[in-house]
Amino acid sequence: MTTVGILHPGSMGAAVAGELTIRGVDVLWCPQGRSAATADRAARFGLEPVRTLRELVDRSALVISLCPSDAAEPVATAVADLAFGGLYVEANAISPDRVARIAELLVARGASVVDGAVVGSPPSATRSPHLYLSGASAEVAQVARLFEGTKVQARALPGALGQASGLKLSYTAYQKASRALAAVAHALADEYDVTPELLDIAREHGARHLADLDYAPDVAAKAQRWTAELHEVTDALKSAGLPAEMVSAAATVMFRLSTAHGDRQARP
Repeated sequence: MTTVGILHPGSMGAAVAGELTIRGVDVLWCPQGRSAATADRAARFGLEPVRTLRELVDRSALVISLCPSDAAEPVATAVADLAFGGLYVEANAISPDRVARIAELLVARGASVVDGAVVGSPPSATRSPHLYLSGASAEVAQVARLFEGTKVQARALPGALGQASGLKLSYTAYQKASRALAAVAHALADEYDVTPELLDIAREHGARHLADLDYAPDVAAKAQRWTAELHEVTDALKSAGLPAEMVSAAATVMFRLSTAHGDRQARP
């Protein structure tokens, strides 16, 4: 089977790559600059460590990039600088314009590129995310075949590079901005000491994100990554000539949540 490189095995990347190791695919990762927690995660999912990014690129026919959105271009640049000539799956939550820049960079060095978008939670015994793919049909089909029989449900889209990322950011705009709006609503309710009443109203009227107060710590923990993703949505909206102010404000809320979460984590 095709040897695959994963950049980098975070909670989503490791779980997605782990679905391939279950199939018997050799999946490589590079520990340079990664944390002990990342190394433990990679070992748990059966990923093979290599000494350098050069070794990963030389041994891999296909590389999947699944990292924080603000790292997508530096990661792609590092791979392009090594003249990777295989298939690169750009699966980060980034704008279609950034996908185009990354593709131009990699194709100039001899690689092929597929645009990917993971929607859903990391694959597990109870969860099966979708991996939407767009680009050249033969290369999209190659990636889709790789995940056949796994909990990652690959779905080919009919459009060119950027379509999968456009879908991902369309969903991100609603999902993450609605969480930011819920955070602001609860902050206002706390100011007037009416949080229990707000929760009652939310449950009565089916406002799921507003009623799900238990999810707040999880939002705070993810807020730094979500801030970057919402900035990508803002860029995509502007590029499409659509109003971006609401999503930009949601990014500001997420940034404040991430800062507050970091302050709490740092306290003795």
